[in-house]
Amino acid sequence: MYKVFIQNRPIFFISAKEIEKHNGIFVREKFAISDKVELTDLLTNLPNHHFLHIICENPEVTLSLFFENYQKVEAAGGIVQRKEKYLFIKRNGLWDIPKGKLELNETPESGAMREIEEECGIKNFQLKKHILITYHTYEYKGIPTLKKTYWYGFEYNGPKKGLPQIEEGITKIAWKKKEDLNKILENTYASIADVIYTYFDY
Repeated sequence: MYKVFIQNRPIFFISAKEIEKHNGIFVREKFAISDKVELTDLLTNLPNHHFLHIICENPEVTLSLFFENYQKVEAAGGIVQRKEKYLFIKRNGLWDIPKGKLELNETPESGAMREIEEECGIKNFQLKKHILITYHTYEYKGIPTLKKTYWYGFEYNGPKKGLPQIEEGITKIAWKKKEDLNKILENTYASIADVIYTYFDY
């Protein structure tokens, strides 16, 4: 199963044997590939909490075909825990988790650590676990782009104070308690909400 966010709405690529685990609208692979524009319009006009699924013989192959004309980008980031609080950033007015594009020959783990250091100004944190991989689309200079992001959990025992990377649109870094998460979820991207739900096992 693959889940991709298009215009902040999820579309699922699933095999026939996974149908019973999902609820919503189901579309055959053949239609999805031949009528991508119509399918995208259907997705954006669905009521909230109604999900679109593409039934595939091979979800990975269908995902590749569906987004074959998209530029591909890989990124990495993570949630950092310090005592009983967790690191979040405000980017372009929305709550976010530090992340960024991978550099050439960089591993996702190293890239996530580098991006957290650059965006938040903290160092010497330790990798705890892999959280999940998310996919979402956007346009970059008019080019449709599919971003694959690797997410990790980290532990940090250093100073609380950091430094937001203003040139990346980050205006604030904040350490939040678990009980603050609902306010963050009200003002963030759907893919970021997925990371939070998975990490905290909501």
